Amino acid sequence: AVAAEHPGALKSPMVGVAWLRPDPNTKAFVQPGERVAEGQTVLLIEAMKTFNQIKAHRAGTVSRILVSDGAPVEYAEVLMLIE
Repeated sequence: AVAAEHPGALKSPMVGVAWLRPDPNTKAFVQPGERVAEGQTVLLIEAMKTFNQIKAHRAGTVSRILVSDGAPVEYAEVLMLIE
């Protein structure tokens, strides 16, 4: 609940499955502690067999990733915090 109120909370725009990497054989889009630019792809959400790029809503440092690779996510669920 506290994360939802955080100004750096990146929330899911849809229901689906979160993927932290583009495919199983590559590294994650971002790791905690990494800097990201506004508009940078930080994860994918698969919905109805379509992979939707989820982009950083602000520039900053990823402080926490709150979802696991392959985990189901709900609409408006906090995916990560960007400080």
